[in-house]
Amino acid sequence: MAKKVKSVRVPAELEELDLTRLVHECEGYLRDLESASLLKAQGDDAASKALLDARRDDLGRKVARIVLQARARYGLLKHLDKDEVEGSTKE
Repeated sequence: MAKKVKSVRVPAELEELDLTRLVHECEGYLRDLESASLLKAQGDDAASKALLDARRDDLGRKVARIVLQARARYGLLKHLDKDEVEGSTKE
């Protein structure tokens, strides 16, 4: 029996993650999975496999870009907060 996870620590960088966009990308991937299933049911295994391979790579790139943007926003906000603190101590 699997152990239940009571809490998960999210890295501070990922607090800026655009979850709506991430879910939207996953929805598109699920639609393509359905299309691939239909293609396979119709006997077109090669097209089904090609669609899955292309979309899997595409989804990986898009998720990586979303995570990278979240980390960049976190770095920018952290940098701005640091400048704000330094600015208030100089006055």
